[in-house]
Amino acid sequence: MKSTIQPSALRGRQQAPASKSSMQRACAAALVARGTSLIHNPGHSNDDRAALGIIQALGASVETQDGRLLVKSPGVPFHPGHSPLEVSCGESGLGVRMFTPLVALSDAEILLKGEGSLVSRPMDFFDSVLPRLGVTIRSNQGRLPLSVRGMLQPADIEIDGSLSSQFLTGLLLAYAAADARGVCIRVRNLKSRPYIDLTLDVMRRFGLKVPENQGYERFCFDAAPHPAGEGRHEYTVEGDWSGGAFLLVAGVLAGDMTVHGLDMGSTQADKAIVEALMAAGAGIAIEAKGIRLHRAPMKGFTFDATDCPDLFPPLVALAAYCQGDTVLRGAERLTHKESNRALTLQEEFRKLGLPIELAGDTMVVHGGHPLRGAAVHSRHDHRIAMACAVAALGAQGETVIEQAEAVSKSYPDFYRDLQQAGASISLTNSFVFHE
Repeated sequence: MKSTIQPSALRGRQQAPASKSSMQRACAAALVARGTSLIHNPGHSNDDRAALGIIQALGASVETQDGRLLVKSPGVPFHPGHSPLEVSCGESGLGVRMFTPLVALSDAEILLKGEGSLVSRPMDFFDSVLPRLGVTIRSNQGRLPLSVRGMLQPADIEIDGSLSSQFLTGLLLAYAAADARGVCIRVRNLKSRPYIDLTLDVMRRFGLKVPENQGYERFCFDAAPHPAGEGRHEYTVEGDWSGGAFLLVAGVLAGDMTVHGLDMGSTQADKAIVEALMAAGAGIAIEAKGIRLHRAPMKGFTFDATDCPDLFPPLVALAAYCQGDTVLRGAERLTHKESNRALTLQEEFRKLGLPIELAGDTMVVHGGHPLRGAAVHSRHDHRIAMACAVAALGAQGETVIEQAEAVSKSYPDFYRDLQQAGASISLTNSFVFHE
């Protein structure tokens, strides 16, 4: 699909999408928490649908009731109907990293598969860690597909958290489901700590055993028995700061609009977009009914995105309209995303007339010069597509985004929401919006 975007002015109020980080964790917690779970404000992105498919394959039932999801699960251990069982994680990195330790709670062989760029992303973490927990695993030289057979036995281990905190999320959920007693997970070089805060919060809300967080270096489960969240649970999926960041940047570039549905008390890492907007001198006001945004002169800023690497794409779109240089740190975290995002941002934004320099862990954006509309490509990366679309709102002339449908991975209604705010966007080829 192609998306053609003309320079536009935005207005009105927009609801932030549901957080796929929150939604996918809720799906996993509902699976291991024996009983019934009611999930409010569920997301419907491709990653969310993949998570729902996985928990159903592992024995949970899912019904839609008045826009909510009713999940019933027998809990662990999982007994799939046949072995080997194949489950698809779609293109979700969180999905495969979180659910692999959970499927290891079954004594049946389960094959985890993926699509698109996910099949080339490194998963050799599990090759070294899961055998220490009594799990048999075979990978494709550290890539998908993964063949997993449990049963996982919690034990004291040490892991490297430098690639992604999502591996730790999966282990924490699996240890809680297996009723870990008196054991600790030691972590070196943990990145994206706020996402672990989100994981622990979701575990708590689903009645799961929550470890003691000792400075993000040790996560220790006490020795007391604890049933795996048995009972009835209700959880409301948060508004998504990752997707909402694009709406916020669009608002300060091209609008007088308000975004609601984002919780300032959230543990989501990408809430840090507010700090970046304020550092740039953007037109932003936090109000009781939402975040109000308007156009204002902005200046280059310095921001460390090591713990929130998904913010790089909206930050680049923001920096393009700031006078002077913007210095973004944490660029090395971008190598193993849906694309090599650092290089992709540099190459695609160059087409719009924006110079970006890369030097190790640092990205420097030379902003303040008018962007020109151009033909760009999402590289099948949802956040690249959204970043180009937001930047195009203030460019001179039209911008055409190839493979624009990539947004469905995390924010299927992205173009519709911008259109409702007044953006001039035309879509060619078939594309279905989900109400």
